[in-house]
Amino acid sequence: MTYLPGSALDDGPLGRLLMAARQLSHEPPLLRRGGQVTEISPAACRVRGLSRFAALGDCVEIGEGTTRHLAQVVHVGARGILVKPFEAEPDIRLGQQAWHQGAFRLHPDEAWKGRIVNALGEPADGAGPLPPGLVALPVDRPPPRALRRQPITQPMRTGVRAVDIFTPICAGQRMGIFAGSGVGKSTFLAMLTRAADFDTVIFALIGERGREVREFVEETLDEKQRRNAIGVVATGDESPMMRRLALKTAITIAEYFRDRGENVLLVADSITRYAHACRDILLAAGEAPVARGYPPGIFAELPRLLERAGPGEVGGGSITGFFSVLVDGDDHNDPVADSIRGILDGHIVLDREIAEQGRYPAMNVLASVSRLARRAWTPEQEKLVLMLRALIARFEDTRDLRLLGGYRPGTDEELDRAVQWVPSIYEVLRQTPDETEHRNAFETLSETLKALAAEREDGTTTHTPQPPQRAPMSR
Repeated sequence: MTYLPGSALDDGPLGRLLMAARQLSHEPPLLRRGGQVTEISPAACRVRGLSRFAALGDCVEIGEGTTRHLAQVVHVGARGILVKPFEAEPDIRLGQQAWHQGAFRLHPDEAWKGRIVNALGEPADGAGPLPPGLVALPVDRPPPRALRRQPITQPMRTGVRAVDIFTPICAGQRMGIFAGSGVGKSTFLAMLTRAADFDTVIFALIGERGREVREFVEETLDEKQRRNAIGVVATGDESPMMRRLALKTAITIAEYFRDRGENVLLVADSITRYAHACRDILLAAGEAPVARGYPPGIFAELPRLLERAGPGEVGGGSITGFFSVLVDGDDHNDPVADSIRGILDGHIVLDREIAEQGRYPAMNVLASVSRLARRAWTPEQEKLVLMLRALIARFEDTRDLRLLGGYRPGTDEELDRAVQWVPSIYEVLRQTPDETEHRNAFETLSETLKALAAEREDGTTTHTPQPPQRAPMSR
């Protein structure tokens, strides 16, 4: 039986008992272990007296009364522990008391749907306090055991034609969205959040511009989607600790609803800024950079975190994840991008050249791969997509030849078909952010291909109108 705040149970004995349990679970302990701040630097603070009790990742509260600052342990040594505050510019002084709080835990609840929270799980939308749930979940949880995970079998429809045709996904799959800056990555993710096959949507905006938060909530999600969505926000002006914690908070909330049997969509923008935050923290903790400034701890933390998404244990729900990857300088072999590509179940590449042509979403279908596509395609659809990929590859490989006038119709039947079909296929894949495909994308594609085949048999030529160049819709 599920208790919902505001229901008739509030006035009964069960409601009073549940509310008392909530309050008791948040009561501070009677005894606390304390230490003292002995060093302060821009990167971290040193606290003496807690080395024997604190572990990496534990939280420490510095100060008393109204001037209390939450920090996290990033290094444990014989001379004390190094803690990094969650605030960007905390007012911490030498000699202040520091109290050991233990591992950071969240108390998600069904009533959080429709709300925006910060990385600490506190309300960020000005809509009042959040009711805490009865279950305390640590943000650093292990992923489900491999042999107890349920298999991935259920295809999902996103409503984005390019994805549903060339890189279809299944419930519990984890996909990366690889793109440089200004190519339409955020807009593309916003289109994916409108998928109708999910019970709950969790979106994490990590290191993004402050103005994009309200735009994402009010312009991307309709009223029904907002009621079933929870946002976790840590903007670019917040501390690295908040930006790092935001993704863990979003995954922990998604796990709560997954364990309730729901089909959850998790959208994170972006995993690269999460890695940047981890880099700042690990460098402050004393790790040495090894790959373009990234310490080795990042490449150990990424698989532990991303493995928490995906299918749950048998009998539970699943977390379908879309993680955007901001490739620095359009270099898709960046250490973070290369590491994430090997962890996830597929990747979608957004190409700057396609965006410059005004064709959105700027998805490069030849460079994009879904490792579970065969579980979503029928045999006929798989055969069709392989044929279309070959035509698109032939069309793009001969682009320079055709521009130089080296192509003559009738000399190469396959090239003739590519020249006739590919522009129309591109028009099928073209989609505005406000346009959602409510029917099977293959139906739209099939109608276009049938018309092209009929015109080819009649010997007529199809002229595909090219729309005027549009300003980029990317953020």
